[in-house]
Amino acid sequence: MYAGIVRYEYRRISTPGAKMTRRHFLAGARRAILFAGVLTLLIIALSNPESSNEISQPVSGEEDTMTIEDRIMEEETMVEAEYRLSDRRTFLAKKCAEEGLDRPGNDSLHKPNAWEFLVNRQHHLIWCNVFKAASTSWMYNFNLLAGYSPQFLKASKAVPLSLARQRYPRPTAEQLANYLNDSLSFLIVRHPFERLLSAYRDKLEHSLPNSFHSKLGAHIVSHHRVKGSSKGGRHGPRYPLFEEFVRWLLGEWKAGNELDMHWTPIANFCTPCQVRFDIIAKFETLHEDQNYLIKQAHVDHIIKPEWKNPTRGSQTKDVMKGYFAQLTKSQIKELYQMFKYDFLLFDYHPDDYLSIGKEDEETKTVPDVNI
Repeated sequence: MYAGIVRYEYRRISTPGAKMTRRHFLAGARRAILFAGVLTLLIIALSNPESSNEISQPVSGEEDTMTIEDRIMEEETMVEAEYRLSDRRTFLAKKCAEEGLDRPGNDSLHKPNAWEFLVNRQHHLIWCNVFKAASTSWMYNFNLLAGYSPQFLKASKAVPLSLARQRYPRPTAEQLANYLNDSLSFLIVRHPFERLLSAYRDKLEHSLPNSFHSKLGAHIVSHHRVKGSSKGGRHGPRYPLFEEFVRWLLGEWKAGNELDMHWTPIANFCTPCQVRFDIIAKFETLHEDQNYLIKQAHVDHIIKPEWKNPTRGSQTKDVMKGYFAQLTKSQIKELYQMFKYDFLLFDYHPDDYLSIGKEDEETKTVPDVNI
């Protein structure tokens, strides 16, 4: 019963002609917005030549001093975002159908995974929390929406997720299906390899001493680091190198072991072919996408499109080459298979990463890399 509600729109595939119609409509909408803006400017100029072209209206207790030009640009950005997000929903539905992932079943890809969702009933907003895809920023936002003050969140030593779960109990699949009927649902996705590398750098390379991930890193080093030829010791940093981590991860995946939430594929974590998502935001267009989301949810008086967790050191995309150069092309291809559905469902491609990998020969030693 409920699975049908959750998956209600995934067989509605747009035709190429419909997509072209949307494009034409978008162009017409842009022209209409620009025409309306110019007309408004002329009316203001004629009615009061001395006036400025700024219109101020109180919003949430503050003075809004956006110019008419700014308003026109904002409206155009919103229209573009709406059609970009519509295209993503259509693309996802098409791929879900092609891969047979929109059918109900008993495995992790074919039944809704409600466990990771946060549901705000007051603001009718539902989020599947994908770790390493703006999750710190949006956990903060959801804690604000739950009623925590910015001052409390800044001073608190509690883990943000723990605070959130005190206000957002984990829903059942039946509850989630019901909540979706009157809520705006969203998730944020990221290139699978970039998300994986970000998780490795944050949780293993920069792990806190005596933490769970620090102990996991020590375990990976002890089992996957090549012994030095002299003294039979292991050389290198205390944390696993990226190639060591990938070797361990691929072994875990092939063995069918449960994966850490930071590198579990989104297709398994959020089951996007089994749960309706109104907004599929992307890390690459996050500013525009979350600005649209906040306005559509009518929560812009509480939260702002901010970035709460900048990467320590260089940005992930800027150092990607140095890390993936440690891997062979075969290892990268195996990683692609692990994250295959994240690539297919969200229109990402592995080509740039494959071109970096070493030729497919057995790696005899793992060089120490300082990036």
